[in-house]
Amino acid sequence: MAKRFNPEGLELQEKLVVVNRVSKTVKGGRIARFASLMIVGDGNGHVGYGLGKAAEVSEANRKAIEDAKKNMIEVSLKDGTIPHEILGEFGAGKVLLKPAAKGTGIIAGKTVRAVVELAGIKNIRSKCLRSNNPTNVVKATFEGLKALRSAEDVAKIRGISVEQVKG
Repeated sequence: MAKRFNPEGLELQEKLVVVNRVSKTVKGGRIARFASLMIVGDGNGHVGYGLGKAAEVSEANRKAIEDAKKNMIEVSLKDGTIPHEILGEFGAGKVLLKPAAKGTGIIAGKTVRAVVELAGIKNIRSKCLRSNNPTNVVKATFEGLKALRSAEDVAKIRGISVEQVKG
């Protein structure tokens, strides 16, 4: 199970997923602002996402990065891929993540690719089902990555050996 942790001491990379121009209508007219979705990760099993809103794009990006550092998780990796197939769901977003053999690379759309690259996954196949809204796709991908469990994690939870888990 993915655990939250403190990102201090990690060399984090940042990736912008999407910037939305949003506006609020008030008595005097429209107020335009920006909503930014950023991913941060160290490329070694640690990744987080954040949403920032501000009047300027750069300020929205800064806020999103701060939020992403607060929402970091640790992902179970196995030989550069994920330990098993998983379906992540959030709202209307649904993302199927499948492990892939060495040399396959990252077969994913732009949004899922940003998350898995910064998580350090080298070989994976994925498919966005239902919604393709970037925010929901990122959150669904994170739900899937959080639910991943390695054989060692399952053995520890059940109190048995890894060989017994593998069958």
